[in-house]
Amino acid sequence: MLIVTSNEIPGHRIDAVFGEVMGLTVRSRDIGSQMLAGFRSLGGGELPEMTRALYESRQEVMARMVNEAQQRGANAIVAMRFDTSEMGTNWTEVCAYGTAVYVLPLGEGEPGATGQSIYLTKQPQQGAGQSAPSQPATPTQPGAQQPGQQFPGQSQPGAQQPGQQFPGQQFPGQSQY
Repeated sequence: MLIVTSNEIPGHRIDAVFGEVMGLTVRSRDIGSQMLAGFRSLGGGELPEMTRALYESRQEVMARMVNEAQQRGANAIVAMRFDTSEMGTNWTEVCAYGTAVYVLPLGEGEPGATGQSIYLTKQPQQGAGQSAPSQPATPTQPGAQQPGQQFPGQSQPGAQQPGQQFPGQQFPGQSQY
């Protein structure tokens, strides 16, 4: 899964947008680490216990965000961000969010192609984020979807795909808010 903080991916064309995806966790700080970090903070410097906890939290929320994007059929996430906030005195919320998209690398001769995207288009299909377009878009309509072409996670009109939610629909274990 290709994840970037920018709104576009150099050398790639966004052919489908699946919407916002996120991963979220709320962690409590254990009293032992909190007291040890409190003593270390008196002398200044890094607090390795807190650094490790934040790193693990970020890895967890990234994995959850990627899982949600894959369920929707995305092979990339653009505009990815982290958000962290305190909840109460001992709880920390960590959230990763972005926009799930399906991207295709641009081939040689296409405007905006990069060395990496040209390399990717010359490789045999290897999976999400590294596959060559099955049908190149016409030069007059960059990014145009070819008749009969269907992207992962894209449904026929009226058909619902797993992970796709319609207004008012609620899945088991999902909060209303």
